[in-house]
Amino acid sequence: MKFKRVFLIVIDSVGVGAMPDADKFGDVGANTIGNLAKATGGINLPVLKTFGYGNLTKILGVDPVTHPRSNTTKMAELSNGKDTMTGHWELMGIKTTTPFKTFTDTGFPSDLIAEIEKLSGRKVVGNKSASGTEILVELGPHQMKTGDLIVYTSADSVLQIAAHEEVIPLKELYDICEKVRELTLVDKWRVGRIIARPYLGNEIDGFKRTTNRHDYALSPTSKTVLNALEESRFDVISI
Repeated sequence: MKFKRVFLIVIDSVGVGAMPDADKFGDVGANTIGNLAKATGGINLPVLKTFGYGNLTKILGVDPVTHPRSNTTKMAELSNGKDTMTGHWELMGIKTTTPFKTFTDTGFPSDLIAEIEKLSGRKVVGNKSASGTEILVELGPHQMKTGDLIVYTSADSVLQIAAHEEVIPLKELYDICEKVRELTLVDKWRVGRIIARPYLGNEIDGFKRTTNRHDYALSPTSKTVLNALEESRFDVISI
């Protein structure tokens, strides 16, 4: 069957169940949509229900249907990894055999932190796995006084740098992140994404992340489906 147009919509991180290798990543029992529905007392997704969303996994409030309006299935990832970029790349035809580096349990190596301090001219605080909002509560006041960079990570292969926009201007933050991206292209520090995390606010009223986030991802390791479409003179538009 030929299609004139294809719309690919990714609802990132809304999973419908654990993979067979979930124990390797501490994700046994993972089921984002199912657990979310259970925790909230049920959800109402009438359109997705008709497409057969409730046929994929148990979703409180979204019942299975006998005759879905679409072909509905679950896909299992072949790649070795669980982060966002690994999944997105595989959707576009790239299988990742070696997972990106993660520093969830250890924080980043001291020599990498030293290089970040050297290239930025600022001290680094944090250097641990943390919630992006909680670390602002913890270190936001410190940054406003000192101008130190807040560096943190998560379960994914990311190095995130949080900066108050009135303390560290956006352009400076972006410049630092670009340099850190170049710095982390070597194998021992090779994280999937460097993420600029700007925020505003104060200790009294609270801190809030702004919409000026910017991700600096690794380039794909080979051609993707999107490249093949372009080479065949199809338009490829991303939002």
